[in-house]
Amino acid sequence: MKMVIAIIKPYKVDEVRAALAEVGVQGVTVTEVKGFGRQKGHTELYRGAEYVVDFLPKVRIEIAVSDERVDAVIDAIATAARTGKIGDGKIFVTGLGSVVRIRTGELDEEAL
Repeated sequence: MKMVIAIIKPYKVDEVRAALAEVGVQGVTVTEVKGFGRQKGHTELYRGAEYVVDFLPKVRIEIAVSDERVDAVIDAIATAARTGKIGDGKIFVTGLGSVVRIRTGELDEEAL
């Protein structure tokens, strides 16, 4: 089992959710976050004063999937979130030791 974590632009969430539904993903966790990568933020003008925005708004999507479905999930996220411009985001994949469904006590693959 793997945990797929994607950091994407906020306006791409609906497209990514639809793409994940097409590949059979039933559950995701979405969190609004702030951060920066290579783009290092940007400057904005407010009431005539220029200021630096260090942390940009992003969305973090977390999906627990079986090993067989990881590639399909990654492809769906990457295709739906891609704009071709800086700041499109990143996808991280980590291993999951165990998963427990609280309601039923099901473990691992059955809990997904």
